[in-house]
Amino acid sequence: MSNAIEAEGLVKRFGETTALDGVDLTVETGAILGVLGPNGAGKTTAVRILATLQHPDAGTARVGGFDILREPVAVRRLIGLTGQYASVDEEMSGRDNLVLFGRLHDMSKRDARTRAKELLDRFELSDAAGRAVKTYSGGMRRRLDLAASLMGRPRVLYLDEPTTGLDPHSRNEVWDIVRRLTDDGVTVLLTTQYLEEADQLTDRITVFDHGRVVADGTSNELKRKIGGQTLQVRPSRWQDMDVVGQILLELTGRHANRDVDSRVLNTPVDDPLILSTVVSRIDQAGIDVDELGLRLPSLDEVFLAITGSKEGATA
Repeated sequence: MSNAIEAEGLVKRFGETTALDGVDLTVETGAILGVLGPNGAGKTTAVRILATLQHPDAGTARVGGFDILREPVAVRRLIGLTGQYASVDEEMSGRDNLVLFGRLHDMSKRDARTRAKELLDRFELSDAAGRAVKTYSGGMRRRLDLAASLMGRPRVLYLDEPTTGLDPHSRNEVWDIVRRLTDDGVTVLLTTQYLEEADQLTDRITVFDHGRVVADGTSNELKRKIGGQTLQVRPSRWQDMDVVGQILLELTGRHANRDVDSRVLNTPVDDPLILSTVVSRIDQAGIDVDELGLRLPSLDEVFLAITGSKEGATA
């Protein structure tokens, strides 16, 4: 599979601050790449450079085979960009907003109206097409904003935290839309502050920290990188947590993380065969459990282990 985006050694400085410090980035055609990182990691700066909105101080990048510095106009013809906040005009109707974006893409009025109708139908906004955008819900505005970014039929779409501030139902709607985009061959680069979003939606994940790429791979590959699996035990009674914790300490040599409210104890293990021993010891102690098993680390745990940040994967 060919690559839609290829970047090598991207550097960007703002005064004495280095926002990007030699970033390499590759996105396969038709794939969804999730970009995670703590505040100030350089994610949005990378997107702005790949969208030709900023010039790098060093490094090269190609989008759709075109060089972002030597052929910026050709790159812009291929891409769409949706930022963290809707860019549509709230006083105009949804339909008029899309037609305006179409005209800005040098489409004829007739073609712009045809494309707008197609996208309004696709994004389930036809019933609200004639209403002012200020009457739309947050989810509807975000869907309209995504539709606007697709008016020019981009081959590469940059989504910079597209679901920020949306309720879970609206977020799921946007997820479904993004998944369907790849069915049309659109390549998506997605920055997100929701680790669950990256886990559920993306084909690969790249983690930024202090302007550098510190990890790259599928969600499961990243989870395996921090080693082993996590043993999770939920005693039926919270009074048994101390005994279970002692059993886990004796068998793993590690103090288990405890959540008293949910009665869950978690501890990393390197040998999955230890599960049968834990089952035996807990049974010998006469302890009933509601849950006992092995799982891969969560993406939250991976993010913390890789970046050392407790603030989450924000922009």
